[in-house]
Amino acid sequence: MVHRILVTGASVAGNTAAWWLTRFGCKVEVVEKAPTFRGGGQNVDVRGSAREVLRSMELEEAAFSLRTPEKGTEWVDENDSTIARFEAGSDGDDNGPTAELEIRRGDIAKLIYDATLERATYRFGDSIELISQHDRRADVTFTSGRKERYDLVVVAEGVGSHTRELVFPGENEPRWMDLMIAYFSIPREPHDSDFARVYNTVEGRGATLKPARNNMLGAFVGIHRKPEGEHKWTLEEQRQYILEQFSNDGWEFPRILNVMKDVDDFYFEVLRQVHMKRWSNGSVVLTGDAAWCPTGVSGIGTSLAIVGSYVLAGELYKTNDKLAALRSYEAIMRPFVKEGQNIPKIVPRMLWPQNAFELKLMRAAMRVANNPLVKKLFASSFARDSNQIELPHYAVRQEIGN
Repeated sequence: MVHRILVTGASVAGNTAAWWLTRFGCKVEVVEKAPTFRGGGQNVDVRGSAREVLRSMELEEAAFSLRTPEKGTEWVDENDSTIARFEAGSDGDDNGPTAELEIRRGDIAKLIYDATLERATYRFGDSIELISQHDRRADVTFTSGRKERYDLVVVAEGVGSHTRELVFPGENEPRWMDLMIAYFSIPREPHDSDFARVYNTVEGRGATLKPARNNMLGAFVGIHRKPEGEHKWTLEEQRQYILEQFSNDGWEFPRILNVMKDVDDFYFEVLRQVHMKRWSNGSVVLTGDAAWCPTGVSGIGTSLAIVGSYVLAGELYKTNDKLAALRSYEAIMRPFVKEGQNIPKIVPRMLWPQNAFELKLMRAAMRVANNPLVKKLFASSFARDSNQIELPHYAVRQEIGN
């Protein structure tokens, strides 16, 4: 079992890794480039095996207390009339657009962070500048100038991970989903539904309004088209782009854009998957989005982050052979990740019509899908199989003091 570990990234994957690694007796530091803990963020789903991991952490009940009030998902037309409705998953059937445990990313990350804070050391406002490996250890230089040596570095950063590129330069082969989405919050109004409302128009444009906590809605405004480097733009360029693209649309767009002009939680993402042929290099290992980002279209990204970090910590705990543990972690997780990333490009294309004919066809398909006989089959296209992995169990023998 390795003892001194650095985790880089303090979101769901990083905090889950820190929780389990400290539970198994490791001394763990977590470094996060943001100056303080980042809350908020879009709604995410926690499904299947990830729920089992949360339960074993005794955090599932607390997570449910933080879940959003979303009862399901409705597709609507320009008059806000319902075309199709999908109830939130329940009774063990948790596929579909809305999971039984729907929660904001920042809330689930903060829940795990709070449960880990007394066992791990967190340092905000710093990040990795250089990594070199010697004697089966990783020597890390931070942007602050601090230098330390670790038995293992766990990279739990995002899709554009800087540290991944330091250690695995050019190895990521991204799969672009031809979809860009802006996320932000807007105030809830009396007419807003307890269901997420999805509206589409032509030229690949659309939006979703999802019930959130504290009398707010999560707004997701997106465009389906080939990317042209929009992920490299400044935040204000991205915001202006969305304003221009939707300025002439009806439905709820005037209200959405008016609020979006001044929100402080605006986030813009050009969706792409991370595809790596290996997840470890010596004493550095990838997990979460840095290793395999499936994108939000999969409905399973947060579940993969939780399960992946749990499996990584457990495999390291089982043996003193670090490299064997990393190989085992990858062998266990690869099939689960493959399922999560298996999103035919036709799915976003069908759900984001380009012209009036495609829009009419999509709405007709939704009406058919609203029939109880086909609803379950149709709903499953919105979420990968969250029970694909047979979750390993790791019995704690004796913890090593920090």
